[in-house]
Amino acid sequence: MDIHEYQAKKILSGFGVTIPRGGIVYSPENAENKARELGGSKWVVKAQVHSGARGKAGGIIICNSVLEVAQAADKLLGKKLVTNQTGPEGKITNRVYIEEATEIKKELYLGLVFDRSSESIMVVASTEGGMSVEEISKKKPETIIRSKIEVAVGMQKFQAREIAFGLKIEPKLIARMADTIIGCYRAFSELDATMVEVNPLVISNQDQILALDCKMSFDNNALFRRNQVSELRDKTQENANEVYASDRGLNYVSLEGNIGNIINGAGLAMASMDMIKLAGGEPANFLDVGGGATPEKIVKAFKLISMDEKVKVILVNIFAGINRCDWVAEGIVQALEKIEIKVPLVIRLAGTNVEKGNKILKESKINYIEANTLEDAANKAVKALGK
Repeated sequence: MDIHEYQAKKILSGFGVTIPRGGIVYSPENAENKARELGGSKWVVKAQVHSGARGKAGGIIICNSVLEVAQAADKLLGKKLVTNQTGPEGKITNRVYIEEATEIKKELYLGLVFDRSSESIMVVASTEGGMSVEEISKKKPETIIRSKIEVAVGMQKFQAREIAFGLKIEPKLIARMADTIIGCYRAFSELDATMVEVNPLVISNQDQILALDCKMSFDNNALFRRNQVSELRDKTQENANEVYASDRGLNYVSLEGNIGNIINGAGLAMASMDMIKLAGGEPANFLDVGGGATPEKIVKAFKLISMDEKVKVILVNIFAGINRCDWVAEGIVQALEKIEIKVPLVIRLAGTNVEKGNKILKESKINYIEANTLEDAANKAVKALGK
């Protein structure tokens, strides 16, 4: 789960990381009032969408008067912001963040992510902030600092100081920089984050160390124990089908293809997508209805797939172990009684009660293409596209 910049900054502030003064607004009038409240002579108006590279897309505007702040908010609010991370569909800006401008002496980069190869938390830092870490690694790889944090031990103060020294900052700022790094680490580890990225982390002309921009992502599977994080979710920034699925207990990821999948088990779902690719097709989604898929869940899955306009064929692939093929068949029949499916439907059932399941399907007289194996199902799904 991703959160907005202003939410991430508030979290980091609670762990001792210094941030510029600012506030969230929802209208141009509120933006002007917020600028007056903050005081000063220069402000930054930032579109709050779940995407990086907002500046290049016009989503960050520097203003020299409260009137310009109101105009910038009016320009951004309710508008679609298209960045190189959102894709051409973009994301709607429903709120903007008004922040006091900072006089910057030096820009740095700081990020924390899981390194699955070493099963540890990796701190990545650079003396070149303000650009994406991909750009840094391409243009100035020698500036990148990496430090592996053992999960069982946690970040030690000497490690934070080593990173601070590596950033080549003034000696008088080393202790404060180390505290900032440890604060980011604590936010990462104590809130089940999967990424914390502060870019840029700046040193101001007044020698403050400030998180000027921040992105945070969290482990969805840990949200049940992190209410303070789950409450920050903004569903308007997420794929509508994925929101529908998560709210109904379905494991779903939207993809770019046109063959919709309804499958039980993550492993079988991935194998099915691979087989579709080998057969010359493109999967439209990853959808795991779970090992104990009930008829009710199958109905929800069909409704979800029918919401995707890209889908031109639906492939149902069930290998029943804990589950039962007759339950799945009943769910398919119930779904097709409630939802009109206008695209070809390929069904492959295997495992527990497969004979009963196939009998239910045949006696229902629903219009479908029967498949016997995974390879057969994938080939028939691709053939149904007219390929």
